[in-house]
Amino acid sequence: MERFVIKGGVALNGEVEIGGAKNAALGLLAAAIMTDEDVTIENLPDVSDINQLIDAIANIGATVNRIDRHTVTINGKTIRTHVVEYEQMRKIRASYYLLGALLGKFNKAEVALPGGCAIGSRPIDLHLKGFRALGADVITDHGMVNAQAERLVGNHIFFDTSSVGATINVMLAAVRAEGKTVIENAAKEPHVVDIANMLNSMGANVRGAGTDKIRIEGVRELHGTVYSTIPDQIEAGTFMCAAAATGGEVLIKNVIPKHLECISAKLIEMGCTVIEYDDAVRVKAGDFIRSAKIKTLPYPGFPTDMQPQMAVVLTMANGSSTVTESIFENRFKYVDELTRMGAIMKVEGNTAFITGVGSLAGAQVAAPDLRAGAALVIAGMAANGFTVVDDIVYIQRGYERFEEKLSGLGAIIAKVDSEKEERKFKLKVG
Repeated sequence: MERFVIKGGVALNGEVEIGGAKNAALGLLAAAIMTDEDVTIENLPDVSDINQLIDAIANIGATVNRIDRHTVTINGKTIRTHVVEYEQMRKIRASYYLLGALLGKFNKAEVALPGGCAIGSRPIDLHLKGFRALGADVITDHGMVNAQAERLVGNHIFFDTSSVGATINVMLAAVRAEGKTVIENAAKEPHVVDIANMLNSMGANVRGAGTDKIRIEGVRELHGTVYSTIPDQIEAGTFMCAAAATGGEVLIKNVIPKHLECISAKLIEMGCTVIEYDDAVRVKAGDFIRSAKIKTLPYPGFPTDMQPQMAVVLTMANGSSTVTESIFENRFKYVDELTRMGAIMKVEGNTAFITGVGSLAGAQVAAPDLRAGAALVIAGMAANGFTVVDDIVYIQRGYERFEEKLSGLGAIIAKVDSEKEERKFKLKVG
């Protein structure tokens, strides 16, 4: 079983380049099957979630050509089935985007209920509500969602809560529906906008993405395109927190600074210096970390996917901080792991109360999910002594060459797959 071994106490310094956004790329890949022409997607992150979805798309018959590590060309003309089986999809959450894409293209889809990280209840009832509003009959049976329609017809859809997944999924189906669809209380996240932009480059007519009202005029067919994925907001934020937690200074390149404003603002409040450039941000840790209050909210609020990383920074702050999670109820599984490292934290309801301890101590911990795993790596780099992070398969779902990028900033970290390799690394650097 692979794990990260980290010797902490080293400030990160240097430059790091951010890859394509995983959460955007998953929706872009689903959209690519909706035309019978070639769709080339560039700047894909080479992570397990992306590779598994590409494999699933190939398994239903689409023609898939991996141009290089970060580029793929997909042609949906050869798709032979609208059924996506459980084994292909059980590990990734975004399997449900194939529901909207296949339903939009063929007026029928059967896809396994999604898997992914166990960070809380993530029902797809809003997705199904949207499909039904477009005229589909939807049945959930034996772990599969079956959606079929004689024809899809545009409608006015109001989401009870803002949902990124439902917004993207219904948007995928609606671009091929007859007439006009209006999605109210739509999610405004950057990857919603990115997927709308690619659909428009394929001939769709989507307006208002990035606001709470999206208007879609259905089209009869889509055509091929070449499209580049936006930079990953969460990967960038993770490196911003790593710089702050370790007392370092890092230039984070290939980003859209506007997407990072909520993270930048909070780090500045905590005493860091954040300088924005056209496509980069520089984060320099302050002389000490100030306590803060954080509450996760839909974009442009503070992202839930950055909550664990920021909590690690706050464990070393002067004074007491609170982190309130308003999106997922099981997002605090990492708290027990951080307390092994000397953090003083307690969770009451949906809020974590953190008393800053100044420094952490290395320990053996396990990643409970993707973002919490990245947070534990940050904690290990900031801690005194050695930290071992197990279950890094979660981290590899969303971070490409994570240990290599951190090593390039001066971190003392290695990926090992045996106790022998772990001992060897500790002797080498200890």
